[in-house]
Amino acid sequence: MSSLFQNDPGGRRAWTRLERAGMGLVRIVLLFGSAAIALALILTPVLDRKTRDMATHRVGIDPVTTGSLRDGNVFTVRRSILQPNPHASCIVDPHGSRRGAC
Repeated sequence: MSSLFQNDPGGRRAWTRLERAGMGLVRIVLLFGSAAIALALILTPVLDRKTRDMATHRVGIDPVTTGSLRDGNVFTVRRSILQPNPHASCIVDPHGSRRGAC
């Protein structure tokens, strides 16, 4: 047998070392886990505020709006920046007829 267990026939000393190492590992995991949770709780409102600021300025964002009608009329509204008036709309019915600035 090795010299580690000669004076400790039950191996209690070796288990005590493993228990201490295991508890140290648990403490480290708890420390870093709680730090990660605290960081997430602090950064979430900050990042949310920044994304809201970006959304209100709409720099480089193409605002697309969708909606639905209750009376069952189905159609598609198209706009293009290539049209002479970019605010003009083209309305396309399901059977293909077009009206407006198409």
